[in-house]
Amino acid sequence: MFPNERKQEEEALEKKSREFIGYEYKEVMADPGWASFLTDGYVNFGWELDGNVAQNYPEAYSRQTGNSHRRKTVIRLKRDRKIINKMELTRLQRNFEACVEEIGHLEKEKTSWPTILAIVVGIVGTAFMAGSTFAVTASPPHIVLCTILAVPGFLGWILPYFVFRRGVRKQSEKLAPLIEKKYDEIYEICEKGNKLLN
Repeated sequence: MFPNERKQEEEALEKKSREFIGYEYKEVMADPGWASFLTDGYVNFGWELDGNVAQNYPEAYSRQTGNSHRRKTVIRLKRDRKIINKMELTRLQRNFEACVEEIGHLEKEKTSWPTILAIVVGIVGTAFMAGSTFAVTASPPHIVLCTILAVPGFLGWILPYFVFRRGVRKQSEKLAPLIEKKYDEIYEICEKGNKLLN
């Protein structure tokens, strides 16, 4: 390259970097484990991380909502307002967000039914234990009835852990293909968005 051409190229780059670009901004709240996945996904719809603000404030969102046990990461994004194919990219982005939300629901479903079942077993065990206690404190005490009611009572207190673990394993096996299908759908949507950008 000749020095003159190089100088012209540098001037063109400098001029381009000084051009005004209007941005639209977006904040996404995500669990810390999802932050990287979501960032990679939004890039395919023209979004980029906003370098003007610090990223990943898990504590700030917790303080705002008063929900300290459920920490979220704030992902701050920006995108050129005059991006080409904006309507189609926005439509694909909404599909992406819907798929991510469905995956979140499916992940929660893995533990929701086993939790309910384990709680019910625990409550039934507690009812048997209460019956056992009333039987032994009655006058005259009914020791045989107390023993008969105490056995399912103790089982009702011991079994919930195993019921929960078995239920989670079954639900995971049942829901794994659906979750994988949603991930495949997300990758197709991101691929379409990426093609529109290029």
